[in-house]
Amino acid sequence: MNTTVQAYSNVWQDCLSSIKEQTSEEEFIKWFKPLVAIGYDGTTLQLRVPNENYVRHIEGNCLSFLKPILHQMFGAQTRLRYITPRVTQTVSSATVSQTTDNGAINKFVAQTDTANIKNPFIIPGVRRPIVDSQLNFNYTFGTHIEGECNRLARSAGYAIAVTPGKTAFNPLYIFGNSGLGKTHIIQAIGMEVKQRHPGMQVLYVSMSKFQAQFTSAMLNSEYNDFIQFYQMIDVLIIDDIQELSGKKKTQDALFNIFNHLHLSGKQLILTSDKPPVELKDMNERLLTRFKWGLTAELVQPDFETKIKIITNKAAKLKTELSKEVVEFLANNISANIREIEGALSSLVAHANFLNKKITIALAKEVLKVYVKYTQQEITIERIQEVVCEHFSITLEKLNSPTRTRDIAQARQIAMYLSKKHTKASLALIGSTIGGKNHATVLHAHKTVANFIENDKAFKQQFEDIERKLLAK
Repeated sequence: MNTTVQAYSNVWQDCLSSIKEQTSEEEFIKWFKPLVAIGYDGTTLQLRVPNENYVRHIEGNCLSFLKPILHQMFGAQTRLRYITPRVTQTVSSATVSQTTDNGAINKFVAQTDTANIKNPFIIPGVRRPIVDSQLNFNYTFGTHIEGECNRLARSAGYAIAVTPGKTAFNPLYIFGNSGLGKTHIIQAIGMEVKQRHPGMQVLYVSMSKFQAQFTSAMLNSEYNDFIQFYQMIDVLIIDDIQELSGKKKTQDALFNIFNHLHLSGKQLILTSDKPPVELKDMNERLLTRFKWGLTAELVQPDFETKIKIITNKAAKLKTELSKEVVEFLANNISANIREIEGALSSLVAHANFLNKKITIALAKEVLKVYVKYTQQEITIERIQEVVCEHFSITLEKLNSPTRTRDIAQARQIAMYLSKKHTKASLALIGSTIGGKNHATVLHAHKTVANFIENDKAFKQQFEDIERKLLAK
């Protein structure tokens, strides 16, 4: 590297630009803007600092993000040397004479130097800390049911488990309503990482526990221990990140942890009940980082996935269900995965206590107490009826050649619902709704799916129609 003054000064300016992105404006102006690069010999970067307070602040609070930036800009072997002014006895201008060489980069806290870090997950008494991963051994990819509702998140998660921190999915941000299996997937990733990479430090933590640890660390003057502990994790999994909303100091702490882990090639996995763009009272810099990797949504399971879930749960409960009962449950329980499993557990318990065989009649009797289910068979005709009622149009109008926007959209919704809720062929759906062919039905299905994903007003309208359909 060219070590002339102009060369290293320019590189240092690039470092300052990167530092500015990772600190508040106030912190940057106070602690970093006054620093001046005055020498670089290929391994040691000399920085002139106003006084020793700057050295203590940088060493104690800023190495998590400063180290990776310096390594990237100047090279992996770079060390820091601070040059501080000392006032001589003669009252004259200060001269640069005191050198403080703390070896900032090389002395950065490594895993072998963290035996004394205080944290409830650390097993004490060992030089290399062993972290209790906080994983549930029942949550693995082997026990997870894959379907269209979760395939993207599951596939990305498995790829991450093979090479943590090396994929484009960093962070992996999974969102969806409660009960759809977010926790199962992220813990399965952690379990797979531990199996494939036994030497890696993996930690699952809920945001509520992270917040409680942070609060305790602040009260006990253990902030640095808290930060250093999380910075040594190889795969950090945080559940329910939305609970970070409004907690500014905790957000700042996570921001520093996130930056260090990401720049060090470590893996971050997050879950939330909403996408990043809908998180409120969140640091904008942190939100930006949430979007760096892959954002994957979990939705309610489709018919085929519900069949797999029910069959798998019945096997765990050592209960045989007839095909008719399984399909009845899948067709009629409009709920998330957790509620489907809960309803099935209740049904099996009732059957055992009453010494009865599980039939559709028993299922109807028991499940009405726990979940709402459809008591009327869903047919194409019934779907047309509900759609016409919602749009205040006649059946004749729906099936006419009319191609006005409202009529065409109602027809597409009817086709989409028919494909989703009936076993009718595409040809039958098309011929019944407007005398169309199967290609038109496929186009309608794609169009409606796209609107549901990208248009909130349309999604709300569609859900209202589907709710009416399932309630009849």
